[in-house]
Amino acid sequence: MLRDLAGKVAWITGAGTGIGEAAAIALSEAGMQVILSGRRLEKLESVAASCAGKSRIEVLDVADKDAVVAVADRIVAEYGRIDVLVASAGINVKNRNWHNVTYEDWDRVIRIDLDGAFYCCKAVLPTMKAQGDGLIINISSWAGKHVGVVTGPAYTAAKHAMNAMNESLNMEACQDGVRACAMCPGEVATPILDNRPIPVSEEDRAQMVQAEDCGEVIRFLAQLPAHVCINDLTISPTWNRGYVAAAKSQLPV
Repeated sequence: MLRDLAGKVAWITGAGTGIGEAAAIALSEAGMQVILSGRRLEKLESVAASCAGKSRIEVLDVADKDAVVAVADRIVAEYGRIDVLVASAGINVKNRNWHNVTYEDWDRVIRIDLDGAFYCCKAVLPTMKAQGDGLIINISSWAGKHVGVVTGPAYTAAKHAMNAMNESLNMEACQDGVRACAMCPGEVATPILDNRPIPVSEEDRAQMVQAEDCGEVIRFLAQLPAHVCINDLTISPTWNRGYVAAAKSQLPV
């Protein structure tokens, strides 16, 4: 039986756009108090206006570990608990492959996509362990399971590491009632596509997984009973561009 989320507390990073935005809206519709974090206040305000229930904004750069701890502390001081963390903050860069990625861009991707998720998990873990219950959803990627040239080495490395980090949470904190899911979307029609070296057409975007689809999956994960752990979950478009391209080049007509 799916559990009632009314009155529970969710902290969503990367909540200003894309999967984080969709997660915030879906969880608010389920009755949760949602705390929205991201770097751009105007984006967070727009999402807050779309949330069905109570929402609160905490502007945050997840690469700043002291700021992450401060936000987590404020949430606990205000609400007394954190039931769900959705670690959705993430970036990629346009010049992302070995021949053109810079040292600085490598550092930016790792600091936000990997270190930022670690800081958030680390910040909520003591509270979740103390309350004997908690769900962490790390928004990873298809690139966290499959190595390819599209996402580049920094993003691919960060997401592979996120998946390993996620499972280490389950290994160490399951006995305290804490569970973690690495959600691994394939191509999703979100603003991160705007940074692709090769532009993605509107026609292709329409056939991808949509952010709202991911929001529905996140709500489902949060509604599962506390004794159920979905360690990782892959979601991809039925019309998978990678599969289609491989079929055209490798399968006989």
